[in-house]
Amino acid sequence: MVRSAIRGRRIGAGPRGDNERGQSVTRIAVTFWCAIGHSTSSIFAASAEVPTTWDCHCCDRPAGLDRDNPPDSARKAPSKSHLAYVRERRSDADAEIILAEALAKLRAAA
Repeated sequence: MVRSAIRGRRIGAGPRGDNERGQSVTRIAVTFWCAIGHSTSSIFAASAEVPTTWDCHCCDRPAGLDRDNPPDSARKAPSKSHLAYVRERRSDADAEIILAEALAKLRAAA
């Protein structure tokens, strides 16, 4: 059985405590709260500008820095179907013309 001198070490790892990437920046943990009461913690660089709102990791509602006064839940409009988008672009008269053209092509091919 061959024993390795670097057993239990990552490939490319230097001596313990040696960070090849340089010194890390000072970080701060910031907690955001949503209207339901979920808390979401994120870590930012101490020199970075902390946003006033963040998306809640639990419910995707906006979360704010003030626990007692969270931002209002912005309700998203329900997603539209393909047919709803088509009806926005075309009138019923346009639809009848397109249908007549499509039927004429099918009848000519048969």
